[in-house]
Amino acid sequence: MRPALRLLARRLPVSALLLLAVSLAVFGLLALSPGSTERALLGPRPATAEALDAIRHRYHLDQPFLVQYGHWLGGVLRGDMGVSVQTGEPVAARIAERLSITLELGLYATLLIVLLGVPLGLLAAARRDGAADHAVSAGAVLAVSAPSFAVGVLLLYVFGVRLGWFPVFGAGEEGWDRVRHLTLPAVALALSQIALVTRQTRAAAIDVVSRDHLTFARARGLPGRVIWRRYALRNTAVPVTTSVGLVLAYAMTGAVLVEVTFSLPGVGALVMESVSNKDVPVVQGVALSAAAAVIAVNLLVDLAYLALDPRLRQAAS
Repeated sequence: MRPALRLLARRLPVSALLLLAVSLAVFGLLALSPGSTERALLGPRPATAEALDAIRHRYHLDQPFLVQYGHWLGGVLRGDMGVSVQTGEPVAARIAERLSITLELGLYATLLIVLLGVPLGLLAAARRDGAADHAVSAGAVLAVSAPSFAVGVLLLYVFGVRLGWFPVFGAGEEGWDRVRHLTLPAVALALSQIALVTRQTRAAAIDVVSRDHLTFARARGLPGRVIWRRYALRNTAVPVTTSVGLVLAYAMTGAVLVEVTFSLPGVGALVMESVSNKDVPVVQGVALSAAAAVIAVNLLVDLAYLALDPRLRQAAS
């Protein structure tokens, strides 16, 4: 069996069980919500006896918890996550209309990670123990330590309010206007991962160029640029893949604080709105979708590892 198929055969059942456990916990949010479950699902509508009876019948609230869960899970598997108690729209539709902004933000942040993290890491490795290495390493430590929401507020104030280089809120229109609106949020989201990729790229590059066969190759006259391009750069693929997976998973879960800071109408903002409005079905839908996204991204990252690292393919065989 091919290594990728072996990995899928091993991971898919575990992922399915994990998602099942998450779905049970997510459904439990409804039972744990304060006050009457019927009133929580009724939302702002008048709590008449007829309305409460209709809610009980629709959500099977007169049946045991596990039976309720079974009905809910069956609906989810058919694509029905329920309806928003605030708007009456299907939960899946509400998530879908916000998802594009969140995905664009995540992809923009991923692009910044690759374009900035890898070159900075290679620069630090090439100038090992020099001024550039110390400056990049110090900046990486500072960036890793800074919370994304604090970075977002600082960027918003400096580049949005004081300098006026970028818009301060909203997602803008399609095209270049969207890019300008998402630049500061993407930097805030990606900064810590840029720092991690920089440090991991530096360590990986130093490890490669310090190996005996490359030391011998340099002694035989192999140009340094060939060593860095052919060997060091190739070895950075694994840490970059890891960080790309982390950022995509983070963005898919709705980078809540970043989206709220910049007033982006994404999944994160939807979570905050739903929590404040006690819209339990939407919170359930987002939580379950986020868990599925994280599991899927982690599985894709593992498959990418197999493709990039021959040693892992050999071990899997």
